[in-house]
Amino acid sequence: MTRYEKGIRTIVHDCLGTKREERAIVICDRPKRKIGRDLFDALVGAGAEAVLCEIIPRKQHSEEPPKYVADLLRSADVFLVPTSKSMTHTQARRKAVGNGARGATLPDVTEEMIARTMSADYRDIHKRTVKLAKGFKDAKRIHITTKAGTDVQIVVDGRDFRLDTGVLARPGSFSNLPAGELYVAPVEGKSSGIVVFDASFSGIGMLSQPIVIEIEKGIAKKIKGDRGKLAKMLDAAGPNGRNLAELGIGTNDRARITGNVLEDEKVMGTIHLAFGDNSTFGGKVKVDVHLDGLVLKPTVEVDGKEIMKNGRLMF
Repeated sequence: MTRYEKGIRTIVHDCLGTKREERAIVICDRPKRKIGRDLFDALVGAGAEAVLCEIIPRKQHSEEPPKYVADLLRSADVFLVPTSKSMTHTQARRKAVGNGARGATLPDVTEEMIARTMSADYRDIHKRTVKLAKGFKDAKRIHITTKAGTDVQIVVDGRDFRLDTGVLARPGSFSNLPAGELYVAPVEGKSSGIVVFDASFSGIGMLSQPIVIEIEKGIAKKIKGDRGKLAKMLDAAGPNGRNLAELGIGTNDRARITGNVLEDEKVMGTIHLAFGDNSTFGGKVKVDVHLDGLVLKPTVEVDGKEIMKNGRLMF
């Protein structure tokens, strides 16, 4: 059995804990057809009553699937969504989880990524993420700086931090796969500062030069270094496309910087910020875009207490 085959098996058996006769659905698109088929075959092998559904690739991350596909997703016990454009922050996914379905999205996942990252010990990732979450309990304000020039104050007062650990045995559980992050929706209209994204960005990939974003009152007011590409993607969704939607902290020790943000944002010792929709994880902005950018070697202070220093978790 190859490492990739073991990774597929880990997803179906270890992460999802798939049971016989459970209603299972895999939603893929043409670029991810093979991975979708392999996940479907593994679900069938686990005894699930599985369905494989291929949709036309969406034009943008967070664009909703067709309604009848969303209805099918909501009726499942277990779901897996390997697609070239992310369905993580869609209402279809949110409603499925709200209805008790458990599962994972795998946006733009690759066979190599599955082979490498799904060999991680997800029990350790779970423990590490839970421990990190304790440092953010009742947090109000988070200050992030880097030697590259990031200096931003993020207000999270009253917002709940979510854990993405890959442990999906309970109804209503949801994660990205590969997993490994702690994340939150900042309070809209409150955060300000400068962020220097120096690794990768959704929709762009690896960055040949940093993208610098000036945030004012929770909005990306000025964007430099993107050659207009990021601004175009965010503005296509309307004014709310520039909303500061997410702060996340990576906790996966096997993840590496590859240019694929699905994996990059899980890299231990990094943080990421996203713009656009946050309605699926505690925020108030609903818009058809959600794009993440990665920041290397951050120092993170939570209400004055240092949690991470130059990319090293202090605990």
